[in-house]
Amino acid sequence: MLPTPGYHCFVALLLVLVMAPGLIGPAVRATAPTTAEAAEHSMKQFLAQGDTLRPYRAMRRLEARNGDSVGWLQASTEFAHSTGLRYTITAEGGSGSIRDRVLRAVLDGEREVIARGEMARSALAPCNYAFQAGGVDASGLVKVLLAPRRKERVLVAGTMFLRPTDGELVRVEGRLAKSPSFWVKTVDIVRTYERINGIVVPVALDTKAQVRMFGKATLRMTYTYSEIDGRPVDAGR
Repeated sequence: MLPTPGYHCFVALLLVLVMAPGLIGPAVRATAPTTAEAAEHSMKQFLAQGDTLRPYRAMRRLEARNGDSVGWLQASTEFAHSTGLRYTITAEGGSGSIRDRVLRAVLDGEREVIARGEMARSALAPCNYAFQAGGVDASGLVKVLLAPRRKERVLVAGTMFLRPTDGELVRVEGRLAKSPSFWVKTVDIVRTYERINGIVVPVALDTKAQVRMFGKATLRMTYTYSEIDGRPVDAGR
């Protein structure tokens, strides 16, 4: 079984996952502004798009590691506003404790959060964050600094990266605004997004936590979509 501190660490990772921002709709394409204006311009474009969860079907792979213990599973997931989140495990392996107490808990927790209508608590929106334009990085992406308005473990102090032409979200990275317990020193996340079928969706999440006396714990989740907004996804995108 996982040590108790390690389990608390994975609970923190679960909260980051289930309170993720939703799927973002099509953006209005625009000509790239000058570098001096790019960050402010793209930030305003992003905030104007809203943060709405869209119906989808996706195969997810989840893998977690705590010390020498590793567990993984694959799940077919489906979300619709009328039915909420549903999932079916299609394959699994490794540590049974991690699979049952962590990976299934991630999916069950996400299902419950959606059912209770609590997704808005962590949305990338002005009610949760103060946004500050931070210039353009070496790869040409606009950086926007995220300052949580509350010290909550579902909010992230860090940076989001946007495309300068339309404010499209590419990546969010940072550290939980509040540690979930004494045992967990830090929890860092990187969430990656892509535009598929005209909708910006999360495609990967990597989370690392430092647990006192028990070292590093990690969780990775990837998405392969088959349908978004009722439309099949072309395998070649």
